[in-house]
Amino acid sequence: MQALVTGASGFVGAAVVRALLAAGWQVRALVRATSNRSNLAGLAIDVALGDLADSASLERALANCEALFHVAADYRLWTPDPQVLYRSNVEGTRNIIDAARRSGVRRIVYTSSVATIGLRADGRPSDEGDTGRLEEMIGHYKRSKFLAEQWVCAAARGGVPIVIVNPSTPIGAGDIKPTPTGRLVLDAATGRMPAYVDTGLNIVHVDDVAAGHLLAYQHGRIGERYILGGTDLSLKRILSMIALSSGRAAPRLRIPRAVLLPLAYGAEALARMSGRETRITVDAVRMARHRMYFSSARAVRELGYRWRPAQQAIDDAVRWFLTARGS
Repeated sequence: MQALVTGASGFVGAAVVRALLAAGWQVRALVRATSNRSNLAGLAIDVALGDLADSASLERALANCEALFHVAADYRLWTPDPQVLYRSNVEGTRNIIDAARRSGVRRIVYTSSVATIGLRADGRPSDEGDTGRLEEMIGHYKRSKFLAEQWVCAAARGGVPIVIVNPSTPIGAGDIKPTPTGRLVLDAATGRMPAYVDTGLNIVHVDDVAAGHLLAYQHGRIGERYILGGTDLSLKRILSMIALSSGRAAPRLRIPRAVLLPLAYGAEALARMSGRETRITVDAVRMARHRMYFSSARAVRELGYRWRPAQQAIDDAVRWFLTARGS
């Protein structure tokens, strides 16, 4: 069995590549010429140079592949040009799935996000039945993933063999950018997070998410969504667990979101002028109004999905970040 993995040099994509290799698959990794390939070093894979905007390169990469794992996404909560997110996450998804359809790929696993799932007003964990609406999506990242998932669902109804997975908040080794969540772990582990807001996340090990992709390929129903999550935790608890892993004191000061929001607007304005990234974003503060808790019961029931304890995921993430940066 040969599979093409898009986003293969990234955090989740590289974990999917490793899981496929461990299961005996032949893997072709779609990477851009400028991609950082450190996550793929030493792996027995075929590298295909291409870009989601270049349909011809996608068809070449898909040649003789029975499966497509479309993991690639632009995961940023702020960028000076939001259209970049839509070109990558929406148009890029259309391009690769259209190319897979033309190439006769047997089955596609599309990596969406829990960002597309509606949050419950009472704070209980959401599941695949909680359908979000575009106007509820906070920020361009969430909107772009929502629009992409809507297109994918329509393609599945039209006969394209696609299974959708919705990872929650993956952490672990190999978050080279890092992602916004990885940045949170890194900042807390290195003492750069003096305070926190009252919110919550669903934490899952990236390798469990990768294993869930294979299970979705093997057992998932076409057109269905499967949340690949782990443990619901308050941000305060997450920071305490990071402190345990890193040997640093957890922040004790809780900042009201009303205080943080104007700071976020200011940070984004400064980022536009300087051309540098910002650690605090308006969308992140707005998202923090909700506890982003999710249930993976469907994936457990239909796929046989499982996840390891959150502390282990945090330990692995902290160890990797501190080792990678020589701390």
